[in-house]
Amino acid sequence: MSHTLLVNGKPQEVPAGTKLPGLLETMGVAETQVALEVNGELVPRAKWTERELSAGDRIEVVTLVGGG
Repeated sequence: MSHTLLVNGKPQEVPAGTKLPGLLETMGVAETQVALEVNGELVPRAKWTERELSAGDRIEVVTLVGGG
């Protein structure tokens, strides 16, 4: 069974039970370089392994950029 999410405005299929680190792995994105928002709420990194994704969730993956 799989769920369809909306990731950065585009549909993304993930297996049922996928948590945020699994989504990033599927996308090929390093965990250390992003912030995640689920359904309009920022999810603290410490909670990523607890947050199971559900069908219809809206995920924003924001890349962190350093500089000066």
